[in-house]
Amino acid sequence: MTASSLRKGYVPRFETERLILRGVTATDIGAYTEDFVDWEVVQTLSAAVPWPYPDGGVREHVLHEILPRQGDDFWFWSICLKSYPTRQIGNVQLWFPGTPENRGFWLARKHWGNGYMTEAVHPVMDFAFETLGHERLTFTNALGNDRSRRVKEKTGARLIDVQPADYVDKALRQQELWSLTRAEWRARRRKPPQVREPCT
Repeated sequence: MTASSLRKGYVPRFETERLILRGVTATDIGAYTEDFVDWEVVQTLSAAVPWPYPDGGVREHVLHEILPRQGDDFWFWSICLKSYPTRQIGNVQLWFPGTPENRGFWLARKHWGNGYMTEAVHPVMDFAFETLGHERLTFTNALGNDRSRRVKEKTGARLIDVQPADYVDKALRQQELWSLTRAEWRARRRKPPQVREPCT
């Protein structure tokens, strides 16, 4: 699979040891709402995320912001456990150009501490570097968001700066800026994930 062979709207499906990553669909709205609309999940996200989260906000976001943009320099994966493959437990997003970051994610609170997000971002970074051909990814997290920081550390990213930023939690005023190059990723990568869908 190469970048030139990808059709608009295509989101590859990946499998890792414990997880399935697949494109978001309207059927995810219920689980998405249940797990995302949680202060513990949302507080360290960009201030662009509204809080209190509006009724119907997830449905609006999925139908009018995610689905129309899928596969057009923007990819959005639902994370599902292999033991329960129809229920989303979180998301990973990838976009270009960066703002300044190229990747975002969230995970349902009840699944924190299991290493799922570190596992989930591996195929996404393979896709960014090896299929899309990007040379560098930039990541950010709120200063003090140690869970997000550990994902970056465990996947080889380098902390390059601390900058002002705004988050849902108004007490958070700075972000860490991280960088990961394709060469650095290749030096750390695991076995490539298996792609389950054709590229056509």
